[in-house]
Amino acid sequence: MENQFTKLQGQYLAFIVAYAKLNRRPPAEADLQRYFDVTPPSVHNLIVTLERRGLIKRTPGRARSIEVLLRLSEVPPLD
Repeated sequence: MENQFTKLQGQYLAFIVAYAKLNRRPPAEADLQRYFDVTPPSVHNLIVTLERRGLIKRTPGRARSIEVLLRLSEVPPLD
């Protein structure tokens, strides 16, 4: 499965993986907003883009349901 993503998209994926590992639950969009210091629409648009590209999966109507679909070896390190 070959997935190309931008550096920023890779950082979002890395954050989701790291957050889930540390907190034993996926991050909320507000967690991403605070970490990357961006607006709520920016976070939401990037999450939707990652989902459309098949890099993550979310469960509609369920909070904190982001799941990274890549192998850990394909996720870049968090800068």
